Amino acid sequence: MSKLLFSLCLPASLTLASCSMILNNLPGVYSLEIQQGNIVDQTMIDQLRPGMNKRQVLYIMGSPMLVDTFHQKRWDYIYSDQPSGEDRVQKRITLVFDHDQIVGIQGDLRPSAVPVTKPSNETTVDVPKRDLERTLWEKLTGLVGYDGSDDAPKKEPSDPKPADADDDTPH
Repeated sequence: MSKLLFSLCLPASLTLASCSMILNNLPGVYSLEIQQGNIVDQTMIDQLRPGMNKRQVLYIMGSPMLVDTFHQKRWDYIYSDQPSGEDRVQKRITLVFDHDQIVGIQGDLRPSAVPVTKPSNETTVDVPKRDLERTLWEKLTGLVGYDGSDDAPKKEPSDPKPADADDDTPH
């Protein structure tokens, strides 16, 4: 009985294992690139300097992947990327704080010795001074000679006389 069970289980497990291998490596099958964790690159690490506070680090690196409740002074950033069909690439960075300031960086990437400033992508545009004395409608109607006085509703002057005194003609 055990030989029969073994002889059935062995081919079934081999078939199942070979199917998953074949299905994962079929040509023309699209597989997703999976990124997990915080994206960490060398330019981000180059901006970190000893003495930076936690708020500055959050601006550069984003929130940490792991904050250990037993090690409050340590932030761990873990980045894992597996491009389609390639080996998985993992990067790990640990930042150590003392009194809310960076005192150490450990991990796969090291900051450069030369301070790096991030170049700004912002541009400055000079806006010409506007003539604010006349509105756009006034400027457009002034070009065609239309002043709008013909179509404006006539405003009746307010009459301070009492209602029974509106007839001034003698009877």
